[in-house]
Amino acid sequence: MARILIVDDEPEIVRGLEDNLRFEGYQTLTAGNGADALAVAAREAPDLIVLDLMMPVVSGWDVCRTLRARGIDVPIIMLTARGEEADRVRGLELGADDYLTKPFSLRELLARVRAVLRRPGPRQKGEELAFDDVRVRGRGRQVFKAGHEVMLTRKEFDLLLYLLAHRGEVITRERLLDEVWGYERFPTTRTVDTHVLRLRRKFEADPEHPRFILTVHGQGYRFAGS
Repeated sequence: MARILIVDDEPEIVRGLEDNLRFEGYQTLTAGNGADALAVAAREAPDLIVLDLMMPVVSGWDVCRTLRARGIDVPIIMLTARGEEADRVRGLELGADDYLTKPFSLRELLARVRAVLRRPGPRQKGEELAFDDVRVRGRGRQVFKAGHEVMLTRKEFDLLLYLLAHRGEVITRERLLDEVWGYERFPTTRTVDTHVLRLRRKFEADPEHPRFILTVHGQGYRFAGS
């Protein structure tokens, strides 16, 4: 049973989310400000944080930035009344997993909670995957090639882990956007191609003629490594 930390400075919103998430079978934790959110996240290790951005003193931006700087890789769904694209970009850059603009429907929030909890990440802590001379450790989110650690961004790691977990399958760009990024319109399928190119440059001997992350023309990608 996943434990979800709800962070918002509006008590009525916290109560509403808490009641509905509990009804869906989740355990809940709450915090009314950013400072308390950081303390609860460190102490309780939730499986997911639903985080309001526009809070006084310690904003949701600061909470997300601080958690990532401390190496706490809990998935985060950001909530805000501001819907500009620049805010979505900023959230992604800080390490958020998904983004909802207020007002939002409860049905959409629950769907995104389920989607984020399905994605690869800290929930696969004990799993180690491998291909060729590469070892991918879910615990600690580390990747080693020929014994040397390879530094990946958060989304590069998530994408690599997802492809490895579904090796042999043809996976469309749209499915990768949904399962790894979680956005319907943002980012675009071009984002997937850019991240695949980055992974090829780091793990393929010849990125122009890859052996592992293969393009399936007209469909998407397939991981062929063993």
